[in-house]
Amino acid sequence: MSDAGPSDEQRAWFEQACVELHERYAPLQDGEPASYIPELSAVDPDRFAIAAVTLDGQQILVGDVEQAFTIQSISKLLVYGLALELHGRDAVLAKVGVSPTGDSFNAIELDEATNRAPNPMVNAGAIAVTDLIAGASVEQRIETMRSMYERYLGRRPEIDHDVWASERATGNRNRAIAYLMLSRGIVGDNVEETLDLYFAQCSVLVTVADLAMIGAIIANHGAHPLTGERIVSREVTRDMLTVALTCGMYDYAGEWAYSVGIPAKSGVGGGILGMLPGAGGLATFSPRLDAIGNSVRGLRVFEELSAEFEMHLFDPDRPWRRTLGR
Repeated sequence: MSDAGPSDEQRAWFEQACVELHERYAPLQDGEPASYIPELSAVDPDRFAIAAVTLDGQQILVGDVEQAFTIQSISKLLVYGLALELHGRDAVLAKVGVSPTGDSFNAIELDEATNRAPNPMVNAGAIAVTDLIAGASVEQRIETMRSMYERYLGRRPEIDHDVWASERATGNRNRAIAYLMLSRGIVGDNVEETLDLYFAQCSVLVTVADLAMIGAIIANHGAHPLTGERIVSREVTRDMLTVALTCGMYDYAGEWAYSVGIPAKSGVGGGILGMLPGAGGLATFSPRLDAIGNSVRGLRVFEELSAEFEMHLFDPDRPWRRTLGR
């Protein structure tokens, strides 16, 4: 396998497929934006974008690639990586397991046998992970979170303060989850501060190009494709990729792993982040969600690209390495 990255012909082939999929699914009216967070329900439902970044930094950008949106639950994967780096695997595993649940992402439930949250991709686990971000004040803790985002994005992250306020105002189910975990000793007693930080991490603004670059960084085992800078350790990216494959797509995760086979994380802001080890990052944005909370158009794009280019992690020949990566 050449280390030169995809040829111009291979890149053009993949880009044309993305353009055709964008044209095919842009008229799709299935699904609707998240309504349980009022600010999210007000977004333009027909924004739609596809992006890919290879391990040598080449980009493919189609559609509304400059449209900013809140990262929402995709933040869970990045903060999980941060917690692993700050505290180590054993300390994180003491609070959060790694088992898929098959239940809704906002289910009020814990693993009774181990007294911990099921996994870091559901709200209970994500709140427990966020609780591990230390600091003398919520401002210090937010600064730690912002610094993590800055390493991935290459810029100071902006927080959508209207969405942040909307999540605070409507986040009572998350409060119920957090206080249940407080009663079990899983999180500390600064529950409201941790929830404020959790709502803030979900309200960070990104573009689909940002997500594709983040995906390429993780797929590159934590090294930035353009600068070579170490963003996250190789060992931590292994855990991030594993949990993304098994738990990243809400209670559709099993079907996703079976049919698409790409480690991924979705968010109710409409984004899907995909990571192809040895190849690069793939991302979509469309706010129309299905009943589970995944982007309808995004699912279609990932399903078709995975099938056409044999991107499934366990495809025997994995020719996508020659198309997207090296």
